Amino acid sequence: MMDNPRSDRVRSVAALSKRSVRSRTGRFAVEGPQGVREAVRHAPERVRDVYLTPDAAQRYAADLVEPARAAGLWVHEVTPEVLAAMADAEAPQGVLAVVDEASDALADVLAAAPRLLVLLTHVRDPGNAGTVIRGADAAGADAVLVSDASVDVHSPKVVRSTAGSLFHLPVVTGLDVAATLAALRAAGVRTLAADGAGTTLLPDADLTGPHCWVMGNEAWGLPAQTRDACDEVVRVPIHGRAESLNLAMAATICLYASAGVLGSGGGAG
Repeated sequence: MMDNPRSDRVRSVAALSKRSVRSRTGRFAVEGPQGVREAVRHAPERVRDVYLTPDAAQRYAADLVEPARAAGLWVHEVTPEVLAAMADAEAPQGVLAVVDEASDALADVLAAAPRLLVLLTHVRDPGNAGTVIRGADAAGADAVLVSDASVDVHSPKVVRSTAGSLFHLPVVTGLDVAATLAALRAAGVRTLAADGAGTTLLPDADLTGPHCWVMGNEAWGLPAQTRDACDEVVRVPIHGRAESLNLAMAATICLYASAGVLGSGGGAG
């Protein structure tokens, strides 16, 4: 039982809340039973350690502790004080894991002939980024692409808001927007800019072939040069009095519209 919240190990785990430490170590923390369960199920080779309080170890024995041990993972019981010292959340749920970052690459995604992608450009809000990843997973997208100017997808708030979807599909980070759009075009993937300036309404957009939704910043949307570099600019119709849609909501609507057209043959499923 780990019971010293000031130990070097506890401090090293807590330090993963800092982007500089994550970049240096190539690791990040996953908090909560849902995220840790999905990491153990879908990416056990990347899980370094699992930490649980005694209550959590008993509560999640069958669906988390036993699979983790069966996969040969290190499972540690810790006091609630130690778990709280490790975690970023104000009210941790008694479960935390340290996980290696994935090495997903754009070339690998394109080599797999994707049909549905989403590209986040200059997305800064952790909750929005995490929710888009979760929505892309639910809609059966093949991958999520993230620009180098966007929020770090391995930050605690983003990881929590993905609810485990971070381990279900490739998430490629650090991308240059212009170069990515060019690579998509070369691979035969149409790029659809989701923007209020669009002249094509979502119900009228051609979603039949491989395509990538391009989403902009929460405050200012997509710059003109990015819109112009896309094959089409599409607007989600607003029928009521709302001025605009939340970024994550708009992305989810667009992804589900694509999923409805592509059907069971599209996306990672």
